[in-house]
Amino acid sequence: MHSGRTLHEIFEERAAQFPGRTAVSCGTEHLDYAALNARADRLARRIAATRKGPGGLVGLCADRGIELIVGLLAILKAGAGYVPLDPGYPAERLDHLLADTQVDLVLALGHTARAVASADAPVLLIDGTDGDSEPDTALPRTGADSLAYVIHTSGSTGRPKGTLIEHGNVVALMEQGRELFGFDENDVWTLFHSVSFDFSVWEIWGALLHGGRLVVVPTETARSPQLLRELLAAEGVTVLNQTPSAFRGLAAVETQHPGAELPLRLVMFGGERLDVKQLGTWLAAYGDDRPRLVNMYGITETTVHVTHRRIRTADLDEPDASPIGVPLPGVRIKLLDEDGAPVEDGTPGEMWVGGTGVARGYLHRSELTRERFRTLDGTQRWYRSGDLAKRTADGGYSYLGRTDDQVKIRGYRIEPGEIERLLTTHAAVATAIVTPEDHGEGDVRILAYLVPAPGAEAVTARTLAVELSELAARALPEYMRPSAYRLVREVPLTPQGKADRRALDLLPFDEAFPSGGRGGELTATGTEIMRLVTDVLGGDSGLGGDDELFSAGVTSLAFTRVIALVNQRYGLSLTGAELDEATVNELADCADARIAGRK
Repeated sequence: MHSGRTLHEIFEERAAQFPGRTAVSCGTEHLDYAALNARADRLARRIAATRKGPGGLVGLCADRGIELIVGLLAILKAGAGYVPLDPGYPAERLDHLLADTQVDLVLALGHTARAVASADAPVLLIDGTDGDSEPDTALPRTGADSLAYVIHTSGSTGRPKGTLIEHGNVVALMEQGRELFGFDENDVWTLFHSVSFDFSVWEIWGALLHGGRLVVVPTETARSPQLLRELLAAEGVTVLNQTPSAFRGLAAVETQHPGAELPLRLVMFGGERLDVKQLGTWLAAYGDDRPRLVNMYGITETTVHVTHRRIRTADLDEPDASPIGVPLPGVRIKLLDEDGAPVEDGTPGEMWVGGTGVARGYLHRSELTRERFRTLDGTQRWYRSGDLAKRTADGGYSYLGRTDDQVKIRGYRIEPGEIERLLTTHAAVATAIVTPEDHGEGDVRILAYLVPAPGAEAVTARTLAVELSELAARALPEYMRPSAYRLVREVPLTPQGKADRRALDLLPFDEAFPSGGRGGELTATGTEIMRLVTDVLGGDSGLGGDDELFSAGVTSLAFTRVIALVNQRYGLSLTGAELDEATVNELADCADARIAGRK
């Protein structure tokens, strides 16, 4: 690969080099490099014929599948940057993303187009154009400084903020990855993460820029560690990227398959803090040579990854440390104190990141861009991360946490202020404080502490939970919705007059959980499974048998724990993929059918 090139130019070189090799697969569908390139070219010409010229942004509203990759490539070939528009997001969230990015075209599938029906821009169907005549429109030339994508992260002001990433940022990252990890055409990668999460950038281009194969992981498989393990074995996956919380589920399933080793050569962690002690069981079973375990710290504003650190069994001697290693080639780190002065080795400091990955800035947020992206040393631009680290004796870095209240859940950055501002739009809520709560095994959930507004002191947690969960479902993606609401009479303050978030759980509270609102009577098996669900949630959920669990605050990791408990209770091997909908009654019916089948 060569610096100065665009992502699609390098992909085209791989397509010419490996035309018959499979580029992308999803289930039984697959496209080789030549076919993927040809389909993307045809769609790119239709995009170019529809738009006024190169540059700007095009929305991409597609769920997991081959068409998603075709659409993404086509947008880049047409000279635009792509904006992920997750069809699973609530309408209010999608409306905001469309308004913020001002896309002049949206690519969608026939069944996802309704999610962007409110868009002012025209909608072009990815899966509805291949049979049409092909326009003669020439594809524009773009450069390394052209926009590749805009990915939004949670914003402390209550508005998601879009980060502007250029082709050159991503190409540099891929060159660094090849140098360090030897990626080539023999590697098989999974697209495990949503394209709304920048970890997907590493997965997609790690495969396609090296002639490897990209395996798109269906949503139901991503939610089930057992199904994921089966996919890794069946597809011969060699490079797996995981948040530490997701990997814990896979590691637990892997202990049930002694001697049946997976073909993995690399497991790469990112998106959230890695606690090495949680890898103890895996390292005891497989050692640290194959697969190699690599922790990669990174930020959306610095193009996915900043540092790398190979994890060794010896790291278990310091179980509370989170080693993130050394910067990637071409990346620099400074640790500065509150006054902007360098700190001594071993002393905590805020991480400032410079070099090849630093983004152009934030979309339409010039003030925030000036605040977070600054020029140091007279010329080089640096990104002020808000993350704390310290220099370690081996010359690397250890991650310590945040300078603010920002949290990460399953790799997604969440600004509590965005959720708090939404909740306080309810007339009965005077104050809302949002905090994470760790239920173990990587199952981190969002709690909302609420102080009732004057005159609303008689309101109950149950009433607020119902109304606020409906509010959250209209405006927030699933991973940002509170899993429980706690009604308190006041918020404790620090000596500085700020909310003392650590003291919140010491207060007396009235707690309630979201519910799907459907109700539904329970069978005998359903009653027992509801007891298991209640144990996992940590309280009386108020759920009915027909309430959808994910809408009622059950996280994907909590759902995995429910399935494991059901299997243990009834001697089954369910994965969760058997369900048409994740409800207690569906799960009970499935369990009853499997039990009856054994007789």
